Amino acid sequence: MNKALFLDRDGVINHDPGDYTTSWDEFTFLPGIESFLKKRQDQGYLLILITNQGGVAKGRYSLETVEDIHRRMSAHFEAHGVQLTEIYYSPYHDDYTRSLSRKPGSIMVEKALARFEVDASASVMIGDEQRDIDCAAAAGVPGILVPVNSNLNDVFSDDQF
Repeated sequence: MNKALFLDRDGVINHDPGDYTTSWDEFTFLPGIESFLKKRQDQGYLLILITNQGGVAKGRYSLETVEDIHRRMSAHFEAHGVQLTEIYYSPYHDDYTRSLSRKPGSIMVEKALARFEVDASASVMIGDEQRDIDCAAAAGVPGILVPVNSNLNDVFSDDQF
């Protein structure tokens, strides 16, 4: 079985402006995220992004924009020796469309657990909202709530996981 580090996107990977990141031009990596993820990857963790992108349902940006951001984000990480195993996102928002995939629902985490043969108890979810932690907990994955837009290297010690 594998172990995975599940991560929310906005506020954990990139700066969350408090509304939506609607384009690559608005996407700003948080300080130290590359080195944090590289350390965890070197410790044997699969790196799996789990993100709600409700701005799609609200018409704030398109699915193509989400895919473009994720493609560029992945390329940036690859240039730093970091390989994201997978990116799961839910383009729905409860005000417009109901979906079981949206956090705090656990389907995105459950899919990753099954697809990548991940041991939930050996894994962890890092999120900046309670819904991130709830989504992981429903799938048996422990979660850690961090302050929005924090440098994860300042939050965690090298041997914390």
